Amino acid sequence: MEFRQNYPIYLQIADLMCENILRGEWKPGERIPSIRELAESIEVNPNTVMRTYGYMQDQGIIQNQRGIGYFLADGAVQTTRGLAKRIFVDRDLPQVFRTMELLGIGFDDLKDLPGAPRRAFPYAARKEEHIS
Repeated sequence: MEFRQNYPIYLQIADLMCENILRGEWKPGERIPSIRELAESIEVNPNTVMRTYGYMQDQGIIQNQRGIGYFLADGAVQTTRGLAKRIFVDRDLPQVFRTMELLGIGFDDLKDLPGAPRRAFPYAARKEEHIS
């Protein structure tokens, strides 16, 4: 795993875990990798992963069943989605807006960008249909 310099590693690992949850790779009630297993797979110190797991427990996303391991909490998908939205709005979106402003990109310009999902602009598609 490649880590960014200006963002704590334990939170970057939490982002990876959230991505696994939102993609459906980890399902509620299922056992997730142990601290040691995850640390080895992403080549970090187990103490860093332990800090990540503590953070994820505090968020209500994972649970520790003593002697058995860590499991995804029942409401983990909804909790993760809410956490990811909060992080996106607080951390990522302001940078996106600054970059858009610097480049002179308006909201209307977004629908014409390559790779923009059509479902993100449902009214734009309807508008075009009525114009023809």
